[in-house]
Amino acid sequence: MIIIKDLNHSFKVGKKGKEKEIPVLKDLSLRINRGEIASIVGRSGSGKSTLLNLISGFISPTTGEIVVNETNVTAYSEKNWAKFRLDHFGFIFQSFQLIPSLTTFENVELPLTLKGIDSTERKTRVMELLSRVGLSDHAEHYPNELSGGQQQRVSIARALITNPKIILADEPTGSLDSETEKEVLALIKELNKEKGITFFIITHDEEVASISDQQFHLHDGVLTKGGVLVEA
Repeated sequence: MIIIKDLNHSFKVGKKGKEKEIPVLKDLSLRINRGEIASIVGRSGSGKSTLLNLISGFISPTTGEIVVNETNVTAYSEKNWAKFRLDHFGFIFQSFQLIPSLTTFENVELPLTLKGIDSTERKTRVMELLSRVGLSDHAEHYPNELSGGQQQRVSIARALITNPKIILADEPTGSLDSETEKEVLALIKELNKEKGITFFIITHDEEVASISDQQFHLHDGVLTKGGVLVEA
């Protein structure tokens, strides 16, 4: 499902011609199988967000290889990545990333509109999914009329609406209280079991990571599993 081999990534800093390379990820390899929940645990600055951005194609690796759903995407152009993301990924963010001027229904509907799905099918699919996440009575509410937990449920519904094979989650409970966190994690586990969706979660929270089938730790750009360096 997701295979990474010998991945390295560095950022360049300084004036042109005098740049210095700052290594962020170092010889990183991992394999996440179809239908698993996998988590990357690490402190701020450990390279978690960089790894997520590499897997989703928002930045390109310095060296190494990334394979997603049996497709080598390492050298994809932005045009190819844009289509690939829409077809294969759903995204859940800590800050929800809902559009404030759109209703719950419209926020969830947006990816289907981008894919050119007709309005009748869009309505059916959106309302079915809102019912599944317990928000069918909030379809016409705007984000500022919802609690944090409800906004994250909208975000989850939007991530699921295109039936992606993989959900990439960036600190999905980071803005939630402990009780709401438990509810959202339970929902992720249910959706993983029901739909066989692969969840790739980055987090600083061991409790969030505890729902995972595979748990990795990232420290100073080096990936370990169970205290052992992960190698290709």
